[in-house]
Amino acid sequence: DFLCISLVNGFMQLRYNLGDKTVILQTFQQVHTEGNTWHTLRAGRVGNEGYLDLDGNNVTQGAAAGMSALDTHTDFFVGGVSSLNLVHSMATENEPMGFSGCIREILINDRELKLTASDPKAGANVGDCDGTACGYTVCKNNGTCRVEGSGFSCSCPQQWVGNTCEQSVYCSQNGCGSQALCIPQPHLFSYICVCALGWSGKYCDHKITFLTAKFVGNSYIKYTDPHYSKRDLQHSRISLNFTSNQTDGLVFWMGKAEDEDNDFLALGIVNGTLKIVVNLGERISVPLIYSKYPICCGSWHAVTIVQNHTCIKVYLDEDLIIFEDIDPQRKYTALNYGGICYFGGFEIGKEVNTVTTGLFQQEFIGRIKDVVLFQDSKKIQLMKAEGYNIYNGDDGS
Repeated sequence: DFLCISLVNGFMQLRYNLGDKTVILQTFQQVHTEGNTWHTLRAGRVGNEGYLDLDGNNVTQGAAAGMSALDTHTDFFVGGVSSLNLVHSMATENEPMGFSGCIREILINDRELKLTASDPKAGANVGDCDGTACGYTVCKNNGTCRVEGSGFSCSCPQQWVGNTCEQSVYCSQNGCGSQALCIPQPHLFSYICVCALGWSGKYCDHKITFLTAKFVGNSYIKYTDPHYSKRDLQHSRISLNFTSNQTDGLVFWMGKAEDEDNDFLALGIVNGTLKIVVNLGERISVPLIYSKYPICCGSWHAVTIVQNHTCIKVYLDEDLIIFEDIDPQRKYTALNYGGICYFGGFEIGKEVNTVTTGLFQQEFIGRIKDVVLFQDSKKIQLMKAEGYNIYNGDDGS
């Protein structure tokens, strides 16, 4: 499999192969190769449907039957490759050669790559395109950069301060503790402190411990499974107890949640009913709904989900409520979840609706306890994971 973006005879071209055939898209207009004209390029695929957009002019290749996941096992290369042997014969129209020009602001699945001297894994023959200390987006939040001798200075817009306009004026003299994030509240001319896991209080200066995690909204726990490398991913299992305060919310997401092709096993509440979604590969997201009685609100429920190859069993309060084979063809049988489990939501700034592509609409508000992975004899110690805005739910308040 491959995905390649190249410049061919003055036109931008996208080529991708998902395992069965190569798709080729090319822009209608040429790229200006003289002067300092910058172009904006968007390219990618949704399933097996590709798109290529140059400066707002879109070319789309309609989806046809076939594979719909990009399975690559190489590094991501920009501007060239370390060895021509890495380039598939169908990835370029002509003999592959390195790019000559300037590239900036590369976003992969909405995450920006840092094009610095130290962040990439490797590189060669790459220089500074701007040629000054200002570079590109040195000044954050629409700040204006000015060259001063061998350095630079930033002129910041209202509400932003700092050497690179990186800090909100409302957080410049905040009282948040060291284990906290300051979140500006411009409409209140103030700020709030969001506490790291194990801390609470207005300024996150009170240490807490708990066995039951209380989620109040804009909360999440990210647990990294230390035994992931030894797991049999064709036989996964997770169990927990939870109580919800609302009719919608993501209870847990077992998977990396980095891009659309990541495997995952998810549990949540939608309109007061239990929803389980499983993806074992190629974006096959199978929703399993149990609506016999409402889940919300206030009552504790015990849930266990067992994945045996493509067979899914779900137990609710010790009763088997779902038993289904999501793919009798057994094309994908392993849950490659990357050793990551999210509870209640995702990192601050990541919307549940966006990350789950609409499978779940909002973060969880309620309590979670007694989480066990696979056949482990011990429960997960949630407060030793990573997270924010989690309170002590042991007292039931």
